[in-house]
Amino acid sequence: MKYLSLVTAVFLVLGIVTAGFAADDPSIKGQMRAGIQAAMSEHVKHNSVDGRYAIYDATKGELKWLTLDKLHEGIVKKGDFYVSCADFVDQQGKKYDIDFLVTQEGRSYRVLESVVHAEGAKKRKYHLEG
Repeated sequence: MKYLSLVTAVFLVLGIVTAGFAADDPSIKGQMRAGIQAAMSEHVKHNSVDGRYAIYDATKGELKWLTLDKLHEGIVKKGDFYVSCADFVDQQGKKYDIDFLVTQEGRSYRVLESVVHAEGAKKRKYHLEG
């Protein structure tokens, strides 16, 4: 019985630890990874005013002005897009996870859309098809 409890505890801890990390496709590397990350940085820069990023939150029906905390390293392919995310905060300190839908054009990459993926600890679902 103790063995079963120990095994259960190990799997529970592993589940919690892996749930805390964003998905990442290790086959996306080198110049491709750098290009996707650069596209995200440029997008945030060009859609910011006085250091605040503008994003329309369609679920809430309002424009949000958020400050970038950090870009995530993880990148995955979903449908026709490369998807990566970043952490932002609003003026009240509420955290937002924003996903960026990145596409490739020749040898360059650009963000076509950004989506509020989580507000605080509450994740939102969205669907991408290829």
